[in-house]
Amino acid sequence: MDIFHYIFMQRALFVGVLISVVCPVISFFVVNRKLGFIGVGITHAAFGGMALGSFLGVNPVWTSVLFSGAAAIAIARVSRMRKVSEDTAIGVMYAAAMAIGIILIGLKKNYTVDLFGYLFGNILAVTKSDIISIAVMGAVVLLAVAFFFKEFLLLCFDEEYGRTLGLPMTALYYFLLLLIALTVVMAMKVIGIILVSALLILPAATAQIWFRDFRAVIAASIAFSLFTVVAGLAASYYLNLASGATIVLTGTIVFLLSGLLNRKRKPADSNFAS
Repeated sequence: MDIFHYIFMQRALFVGVLISVVCPVISFFVVNRKLGFIGVGITHAAFGGMALGSFLGVNPVWTSVLFSGAAAIAIARVSRMRKVSEDTAIGVMYAAAMAIGIILIGLKKNYTVDLFGYLFGNILAVTKSDIISIAVMGAVVLLAVAFFFKEFLLLCFDEEYGRTLGLPMTALYYFLLLLIALTVVMAMKVIGIILVSALLILPAATAQIWFRDFRAVIAASIAFSLFTVVAGLAASYYLNLASGATIVLTGTIVFLLSGLLNRKRKPADSNFAS
């Protein structure tokens, strides 16, 4: 592992560890609340926020947080009105966000933001300011999940029971979507807007092949994610491949191998809601 003697690789590894802890935690709720497609919509909305930040001359990371958060709430509001299906609302919103981003990019003269860096990610190019931003956003997400963990479990597995307890389940649903949006923006510089939705699905999906207890699933999700990021980062360095895509492909391979190796195993009784 002599490649980690380089400063840029040390930064990449540090950031990779950060997203390997945060993304699997959110992934657990995304998978079990069946929010994978909403995650795709939020990632595309982040592109519009990035373009807006460039157009206004401000940090595109923070405009992406606001833009993708607003898109997440809009998707939830429209789909819960029951006049439009959720997948239709997602398709409309993320197409509109992408269209806004393209228009703003066209209007901006001397466009300087590294578009490919945000679309496809470049973990090897993270700066100190990127590390600080990612660390702050990751801390916010983890603290919020720790504080509302039981409530989010009820949201995923027994929303009606949560309502009987007097919990604001709709507000919690919106809050979870905002945390997903924050996670997306946190990881987009590392893995890219196009591929970041994979980190919202793969860790928990892989862990649930092996485990049923939610504590084991979350722990295994983090372990799988750490392996995926470190192995993918090393493979991209030695094979001279795009880092974000290599990380995602590594995670996909782990997921497929887990399914093949564990296909004959009897699923354990579900302990998620216990």
